[in-house]
Amino acid sequence: MWLKIIICIAVIVFSTLLGYLLSGKYRARRKFYDQFCLFNERYLNELSYMRKPLPDFLKQHEYTGDFAKTVKQCIENRDCTVKFSFLTNEEKSACGNYFSMLGKGDALSQKSFFGAQSGLLEEKRAEGEKQAKSRQSLYIKLGLLAGLAIVILII
Repeated sequence: MWLKIIICIAVIVFSTLLGYLLSGKYRARRKFYDQFCLFNERYLNELSYMRKPLPDFLKQHEYTGDFAKTVKQCIENRDCTVKFSFLTNEEKSACGNYFSMLGKGDALSQKSFFGAQSGLLEEKRAEGEKQAKSRQSLYIKLGLLAGLAIVILII
């Protein structure tokens, strides 16, 4: 009897955890665009006021996760191909184009380009946040329900 209860609890916890892990790509996408918007905002401010060299600007701010990998790869290796599974092909190419334009041209043309990108990035950030919120709860609930279904089959 106790063994069945322990197994049922373990199945429910495991399936709920699996649902949480499956929703990870939506959380990663949200975090990526949060940092991307912050980077763009900081870069626009830098272009408007201080105009430090790009390497100095990049050393000034720390980024984490997949966005940090992207910045490092694009700046150090000059390879702006983004390979994350949570981004669509269109978003990957747009991200590559964005980073390939960093430090190219005069400040006025860069301000206009990155200013135009600001609206698109904010839109992607809001969309990613909305998807992460809805899909994360959906996957967790589906995991819980799947676990309950398995528990019903065990009993």
